[in-house]
Amino acid sequence: MQQPRVVFVLFDDFQALDFVGPHEVFRGTGHYDCRVVATRARPVRTDSGLLIAAEHRLDEVDPATVDTLVVVGGPGVDAAARDPVLVEWIRSTASHARRVTSVCTGAFLLAAAGVLNGRRVTTHWAFAEQLSQEYPAVIVDSEPIFVRDGQVWSSAGVTSGIDMALALVEEDRGRQVALTIARYLVMFLRRPGGQTQFSTALWRAQPATDPIRAVVSAIHADPGARHSIDDLAARAGLSPRHLQRRFTAELGTAPAAYVEQVRVEAAQRDLLDGDSVEQIARRCGFGTAESLRRAFHRRLGVAPSDYRDRFRSVGTPY
Repeated sequence: MQQPRVVFVLFDDFQALDFVGPHEVFRGTGHYDCRVVATRARPVRTDSGLLIAAEHRLDEVDPATVDTLVVVGGPGVDAAARDPVLVEWIRSTASHARRVTSVCTGAFLLAAAGVLNGRRVTTHWAFAEQLSQEYPAVIVDSEPIFVRDGQVWSSAGVTSGIDMALALVEEDRGRQVALTIARYLVMFLRRPGGQTQFSTALWRAQPATDPIRAVVSAIHADPGARHSIDDLAARAGLSPRHLQRRFTAELGTAPAAYVEQVRVEAAQRDLLDGDSVEQIARRCGFGTAESLRRAFHRRLGVAPSDYRDRFRSVGTPY
């Protein structure tokens, strides 16, 4: 039986991890025929100076034989998007392939080929606004780790290409195969497509003093624990009023709001694992399913059940 062909498109100054991560996922299954192409068959230099052998020229790969197209990103993507031969080959291949994918700023190359018009896509958060401005026909969502819109998949920055590739493998070969590959790659966290590119620990300002650091660490270590203002104040060695003032000044948000955001993120992860909303609400510190639903509506604008249905349909890495 012929293996599905996965073709990786490289160009000078591409990001090595955009290619190597997904390539290792697909090759690790033993199920795919992986090919590496560039405008000319030669070693292609990454943005960090590594040389990767592109074993095939574009004209050596028939677009009609491609099952999954993977377009990587990197600093060289702007020059690549001005290469008419490369752009036309991507356009032609995308019209034949079962799936078309991009990693990081590879979305710019797909956009240049007209593949993303009218589609919802993601890219690295630092380039989302630029993608939206340069290609107004593309619907850019800078939040998710990866997005599926029909047969077009796109992923955020760098390592998120691994998450997307695992989801593609799960779609083709099932959850257990994807799990096996994830374990082999020593993937520590399962990241569903709907997970934001930023966790609370990243998008908030960082604590400036040891008492507030201790409080923040405790919240992230166990979101479901008791984190009342009195409990947090005792951990910080401050009065509740003093903690409230210090915490808000250092992080830009009140302690209660911070705790709720961390708990919502924990619930987002758990919702992909099959437990009931009631179980997740208790485990993540909300107490009741109704409290969890209210927090979800406040933070995300959707119900927990709708969130689960939406992102389970995309697939999870394992």
